[in-house]
Amino acid sequence: MFRSICTALITGLCVALSGSLDSASAQDRRVPSSTAELRLSYAPIVQRVQPAVVNVYAAKVVQNRNPLLDDPIFRRFFGVPGQQPEQMQRSLGSGVIVDASGLVVTNVHVIEGADQVKVSLSDKREFEADIVLKDSRSDLAVLRIKDAKEKFPTLDFTNSDELMVGDVVLAIGNPFGVGQTVTHGIISALARTQVGITDYQFFIQTDAAINPGNSGGALVDMNGRLAGINTAIYSRSGGSQGIGFAIPANMVRVVVASAKGGGKAVKRPWLGARLQAVTPDIAESLGLRSPTGALVASIVPNGPAAKAGLKSSDLIVAIDGQSVDDPNAFDYRFATRPLGGAAQIDVQRGGKPLKLTVALETAPDTGRNELVITARSPFQGAKVSTITPAVADELHLDADTEGVVVTDIGGDTAAASVGFQKGDIILAVNSQKISKTGDLEKAAGERQRIWRITLVRGGQQINVTLGG
Repeated sequence: MFRSICTALITGLCVALSGSLDSASAQDRRVPSSTAELRLSYAPIVQRVQPAVVNVYAAKVVQNRNPLLDDPIFRRFFGVPGQQPEQMQRSLGSGVIVDASGLVVTNVHVIEGADQVKVSLSDKREFEADIVLKDSRSDLAVLRIKDAKEKFPTLDFTNSDELMVGDVVLAIGNPFGVGQTVTHGIISALARTQVGITDYQFFIQTDAAINPGNSGGALVDMNGRLAGINTAIYSRSGGSQGIGFAIPANMVRVVVASAKGGGKAVKRPWLGARLQAVTPDIAESLGLRSPTGALVASIVPNGPAAKAGLKSSDLIVAIDGQSVDDPNAFDYRFATRPLGGAAQIDVQRGGKPLKLTVALETAPDTGRNELVITARSPFQGAKVSTITPAVADELHLDADTEGVVVTDIGGDTAAASVGFQKGDIILAVNSQKISKTGDLEKAAGERQRIWRITLVRGGQQINVTLGG
């Protein structure tokens, strides 16, 4: 459909691939010959898809904390007021209806921490919505319209692996809260893996204008299908500079399927191996022409990779026939494979090609025992988990890592004020080894004048001493 539209718009822009730029001479261009050619438009596509794109309003109650209350001298002489003034904090984004029952997909960062979520349709009707599932690893969330008594218009998914650089796309959302807006452009790049937005670094790049408020909105192809969810922009000014990023539809499909299945978390295949990028030096040592692929750094015993015969120093170059440029590309390709089947991985071992079949199964997650530390201690307000293979996979830790990891930090808590961060691994407290969350809960419950804590952050072991 895109090629027919392009040909009708202006023949000179659709030069056959077999020709050269020199062959596009003056006689290949012509003035539109009819009124109909002047009226070519994206309007039919927009009219069909626009009703399925919604505005998402999120609100949460926050306390206006007076900075003077952080001063111990102020608190000593004037005391601490019992009730702090509250304020309603609002955020605005977009969303896409992906199921006629009222399932809406948006970005996690649009609704993060919200006490109330509302969805506004293109016809201005508003509905309250429940949060069905949040997947921080992909920055995707699924909402359900409450008290839905009708079938809503939806967008079908395209196969985002079939998109090509140069394809025309439309971006639909609510930029700056001005109302539903449509912009158009092309796919500028595919498989952007060094953006640093989510765990799964694999984005569609487009020059269709995307601005604040577009987050969670639709990137639509010329067949009127959902190509991706608009998520972020690269900007020095805060506005569109022609570099926007969307989460591919194939990843969105996985998250929506989990929500439809009643899951509270997205289950994905687990490789059971740690991968690393191929540097120019590594490429030279392996005799590679270019530094591409994902190098196997370590293997988890009895994991899917080990059972498939994958070994350390193997170079993964493709999965199911799709090339792999780096570990981020592999993570995305592997994560979007359906559970229960198998994937074929192309490997180079000692310079020789090899094909391996890896089972698509989830990581073991027994014994996580996640809890929030409530005892008065430096850990108060920290949510912690025993490190299982599933936790290690989620946080990109080595599978043989032992200890307890911080998975979340409460906003106004002792753990936050001390400086603990998500991903910190607690190894020991006052010379007591911490192997599971119960160990940390017990240690935090003991009154101490001095806290000596050993933790790992960013691969570096740190020893911290704090007053009780």
